[in-house]
Amino acid sequence: MRQDRLRAAHLRFVREAPRGGVLHCFVLDCSGSMLGGQRLALAKGLLIALFDRASAARAEAALVCFGGAGADLRFGPAVPRWWNERWLRPVGGGGGTPLASGVRQAAQVLERCARRKPAQQRWLWILTDGRSGDQPARPLNADEVVFVDFEREAIRLGRCQTLADAWGAALFTPEELIA
Repeated sequence: MRQDRLRAAHLRFVREAPRGGVLHCFVLDCSGSMLGGQRLALAKGLLIALFDRASAARAEAALVCFGGAGADLRFGPAVPRWWNERWLRPVGGGGGTPLASGVRQAAQVLERCARRKPAQQRWLWILTDGRSGDQPARPLNADEVVFVDFEREAIRLGRCQTLADAWGAALFTPEELIA
């Protein structure tokens, strides 16, 4: 009734998705150092889970892989409706760690999406062990940046932490995101 007092039970909170949608651009380190300790396999498993989350949220996703001599766009940007582990299995590893090439390729994807959908929220996820001497600049069109640190060596270089700090980015281990 109109004369009833407003109570907490009357209120409902509904989280709205950003009006322009969301893009999750994943940058996967496929270098030789990621092959040790099954890091690349762990990263692929985490990617499957993150793509599943993006699909459930009807968000777009893109995948950039870097290793050896360069980087290439492997998927998207698109809503990953058909994503599954059979598609990711052939992604191999080896060679150097051209992090700057991976970030540059991702920056191009983010820039194209920013022109096409200016209201879209754009997330950049970098999955790496940080075994690169590159110090790339933070892409301008990344609204949020997340580093997933796969470094497991006894003597840690801490390059993911350094880049995350420089970019104002979040930093997680794979275990923190899987839980």
